[in-house]
This record gives sequence, structure tokens and C-alpha cells, in this order.
Amino acid sequence: MTYLLLLVSQLVSWCFAQSPFPANVRRVVFIGNSITYAGAYVVDIDAYFTTHYSQQAPEFINVGLPSETVSGLSEEGHADGKFPRPDLHTRLARVLALTKPDLVFACYGMNDGIYLPFDESRFQKFKEGINWLHEEVIKSGAKIIHLTPPIFDELKGGHPGYAAVLDRYTDWLLAQKTASTWDVIDIHYPMKQYLDAHRKVDSSFAIDGFALAEDGVHPGAVGHWIIAKSILLGLGEKAVAKAPTVAAAIGPIPNTAQIISLVTDRQNIMKDAWLTTAGHDRPGMKTGLPLKEAKVKAASIDAQIKALIH
Repeated sequence: MTYLLLLVSQLVSWCFAQSPFPANVRRVVFIGNSITYAGAYVVDIDAYFTTHYSQQAPEFINVGLPSETVSGLSEEGHADGKFPRPDLHTRLARVLALTKPDLVFACYGMNDGIYLPFDESRFQKFKEGINWLHEEVIKSGAKIIHLTPPIFDELKGGHPGYAAVLDRYTDWLLAQKTASTWDVIDIHYPMKQYLDAHRKVDSSFAIDGFALAEDGVHPGAVGHWIIAKSILLGLGEKAVAKAPTVAAAIGPIPNTAQIISLVTDRQNIMKDAWLTTAGHDRPGMKTGLPLKEAKVKAASIDAQIKALIH
């Protein structure tokens, strides 16, 4: 009985909790490269808001594109010479016009140094691209929160010196909080701290594809949760600080696993629909459903989620 009362109390408190997003933030767009497209951290954030702020949760839109840069750079022979890296400059205007965001989270840097040692000219291209992105989002009427690049694991991915390149890109972005009064949330150093702490105990440590053990770039579930948790903490959600998973962060409610699964389905349907509708230059991507059809499917999933929550 005590547990039941606690559960009911928790659910009631969530129904009336105040979202960290202002009331006018109804559409939140995540833009970035393959780590964003993979989308697990977006799912985690979506699931958290869906359960904690069911009356105020915004629509979370994932328009990440694998291989993309904001610098416009591409290494020679990228993808075995099949295509150069996509450049955000070619699609941002269409993405903003289609999605009409109130807030944009932007995560670039991983591909922008093109996996080579630090070079001042490449760094300048990254800074120029980030400044351009910031200005374009602001001009559209939306706000932007920059995310620092995820870490690169040289132990698994090779490319000596590239981890330090991303440290420098991260440090520059973090400096813009003061220099340019930007909103910046750090995901880089929380990931690095986690990996370094475990490597001190086990020099070959790699768990759950944390830095995608095979390539050093793409996080698995643990890494994506660290990204999501860092963002949630940056938004003021202090209760997630010690949660080891998104399920733990959601708390003791029935059907947690099913809710997360449904949110994943909804995100997967919609991200391909948004990408296909906006258009892009990256070959090999899945063709999404027509946006209208995808929204119908998403609405059906929404109804299932609400039935599980209420």
C-alpha cells in the first residue's frame, strides 16, 4: 500500500510539474551527424519528458545526418571515394523552414576535424561554420543550445591526436558561454571523465559500445545516456544526476520499458520522414514515409503512450 501511494503521488507530481522549457517552446529540433541520427540520446530525452511533463512535453524532432559537417570539409577518399561528407550549409535553410523549431540543439565537431591532427585552418572552418549556424538559427526566430562534440576513443578508433583535437573544439565552444553569451551544454568532458575513470581500472575498458568499441566514434546505450543526462542536467533536471539509465531516471512507474520502446518507434518513424522531406545530399539513407503519413503513425503511437501513462 505504501508503494502504491508513493507511485500515485509521483505520478500526480509529474502531471503538475513545471517543464524546464518555456511554455512557448513546442518544437525542439536536434541537428548533428551520425551520433544524433542514431538518436538514442534523443529518445532518452523524449521518454523522460513524455513521462515527467506529459502535459507540457514539446515535440522532439531529430534531423541528424550521418557523415555531416558544419565546416564544409571532407577528407580525400571519404566513404571509399563514393561521396564527400554532406555539408550542413546545403540543407539548414530547408530544415528550419520545414520544422519551424522554437529551440535547436546542435551537435557538431566529431567529423569537422576530419580525423586528422590539429590544424588551425580546419579549426577556423569549424568556428566559422558554428558561428554561421548560430546566426541562421537566431534569424529564423528560434533559440539555439550548442552541444560540445562527443569524445573520440583513440584506443579503438586509431587516428592519433584526434581526441585532443576534439578537446580543443570543445574548449572553444565552452568559451563562447562567456565570450558570446551562448547557451552551451558540455557532453564531451562528462563522457571523457567516465571513460578515463574506467580506463584507470582497466586499460582496455569498453562497455556497451560506450565509444563504439569497434570505431571509437559512435556511442552505445551507455554513451548516449551520458549525453542525454548531461543535456537534462544542463536544463536543470538535477534529479537525473545519479541515474545509471533512462529507465532509472524515469522512476517507478508501470510500463517503463514499453513506453521507451514506443518512444523509440515514434522517433525512428519521424526522423526518416523529416530527413526525406527536407532533403539532403547523403547517399544510402533510408527513405522515410511521406510526412503526413508518418504523423498519422506517430499520433497512433502517442495514443498508446498516453494510455500507458494515465
